[in-house]
Amino acid sequence: MSYIAPVRDMMFDLEHLAGLDSLAKLSGFEDATPDTARAVLEECARFNQDVVAPLNRAGDLQPSLWKDGTVTTTPGFKQAFKQFAEGGWQGLQHPVEFSGQGLPKCISAACTEMLNSANLSFALCPLLSDGAIEALLTAGSDDQRQRYIPKLISGEWTGTMNLTEPQAGSDLALVRTRAEPQVDGSYRVFGQKIYITYGEHDMAENIVHLVLARLPDAPAGVKGISLFIVPKVLADGRRNDVWCASIEHKLGIKASPTAVLVFGDGKGVVGEGALGELIGEANRGLEYMFIMMNAARYAVGLQGIAVAEVAYQKAAAYARDRVQSRPVDGSAAQSVAIIHHPDVRRMLMTMRALTEGARALALVAAGLHDVGRAHGDAHQRAAHEAAYEFLVPLVKGFSTEMSIEVASLGVQVHGGMGFIEETGAAQFYRDARILTIYEGTTAIQANDLVGRKTVRDAGALALNFARRVGQTEEALKATGDPQASAMAVQLTAARAAYERVVQFIAANGKSDPNAAYAGSVPYLMLAGTLMAGWQLAQAWLATIRLPAEEAAFAQAKRSTAAFYCAHILPRCGALRDAVLQGADSVMALPVEAF
Repeated sequence: MSYIAPVRDMMFDLEHLAGLDSLAKLSGFEDATPDTARAVLEECARFNQDVVAPLNRAGDLQPSLWKDGTVTTTPGFKQAFKQFAEGGWQGLQHPVEFSGQGLPKCISAACTEMLNSANLSFALCPLLSDGAIEALLTAGSDDQRQRYIPKLISGEWTGTMNLTEPQAGSDLALVRTRAEPQVDGSYRVFGQKIYITYGEHDMAENIVHLVLARLPDAPAGVKGISLFIVPKVLADGRRNDVWCASIEHKLGIKASPTAVLVFGDGKGVVGEGALGELIGEANRGLEYMFIMMNAARYAVGLQGIAVAEVAYQKAAAYARDRVQSRPVDGSAAQSVAIIHHPDVRRMLMTMRALTEGARALALVAAGLHDVGRAHGDAHQRAAHEAAYEFLVPLVKGFSTEMSIEVASLGVQVHGGMGFIEETGAAQFYRDARILTIYEGTTAIQANDLVGRKTVRDAGALALNFARRVGQTEEALKATGDPQASAMAVQLTAARAAYERVVQFIAANGKSDPNAAYAGSVPYLMLAGTLMAGWQLAQAWLATIRLPAEEAAFAQAKRSTAAFYCAHILPRCGALRDAVLQGADSVMALPVEAF
């Protein structure tokens, strides 16, 4: 089985759900027409199918190798990255003034999904460069932007994000890395960072590290963290004092080098301390880094969708070929391909529905972000950006959690052959497992959804989404179609469950935080389940407008949406009950009893 990019489904989502036509009317996006999007997606599909995907299995079997401080990536990665950079793929959504292509995020997001489906380990390098570019665009000086962004977009350099330390995981208040100011205005950085994706590699001539560190007079806690640029190689060609002490041996994404970096080990020709420069204002580093983290969180959500898509494709291909057992309805006297068996069909439909629902939600979110950046009216920009920000923890949390479910089902469809590494189904399961952890665990996304996105405005924005879901229910009922009416019933029940939970979270977030936060992840999963189902219902309605020659695609889309409403949306009721009735039991057992 070879990866086939789902270009048709992506284009459908972009045109009928994400509002691509409307985006093309906004200043700066005039060239982002459906024809342009289709051409970009088709070329992206060819590149990833032909160049990147064939390296995925090799990366799992021949991971990146560390020796004496240097890292050699999987054979073929360096050459593929060169083609990726030369094709302009790093600059899709970045400004034209820095040699990017300036396309909307929604088009770039579809391409990002393809890259991650083709090879998740490979795709992590461009993901971190995107984040570095976003941070520099927001907080960097004009000089820093001109010196760094074009090189990052060209792929000559790559970027990293340096937050985590051995004693400071998600709690960045504990960061100890220090930056000492020098008389020439530069800084010397000292400390150790761990879990640095592509912190060392051989695919580009330089690596630009964005590093959180403390100045000598910085206040304690997160308010005393600053952000620094620390390049591996300085502008004059000298090797900086930042070194890779080791790379991790991991469950999955084995080809992606996850580095331990030491700053200020005294090995470099620059003397002791890695030379760096401050980004923006002192002590605002976490604020700036969060821009990078937010972009990365959305991108990791796309990774979940990407892994789910390729796991589904492999499982469906296997189910069409694997012959075993006679059909339960007696329609054949001999054994048939397992895809004819009802429970295999149920698993495949679950995989397909979850993946398509999450994809639709992610592309709609990207479209909101695009309007939030380009609309001429400030009020519209603010409203769309707020809606996007609300959806980011759902895209990240829900899509990655569902990717583990989908990849696990992929192993199950393969049966015993799925547990054997040679089929490749297990790699998707292993690779997916990191996605709910890095760039903020599911609980961190859920805490964000509760605290910043629900309690802060007493649930107003969350309930506004519910109102829009209600409009879709009415539109479904108005069609007079029995399938649409059945979907509306399930959507109504799921929406009611969501509204009740939003009200509970908003009411208890401050007065009884343990009750609210005990249900934070179920709330996130309920919200994600509903929003993805809402978009599939919107997709069902959009198929009515498709031309006759698209009848097969339309029928498949409607069947998938109906399955989601019948089989996935009912989960919302159980999640509601867990939030409303389960808080006390979460905290009931004394700590010493564990």
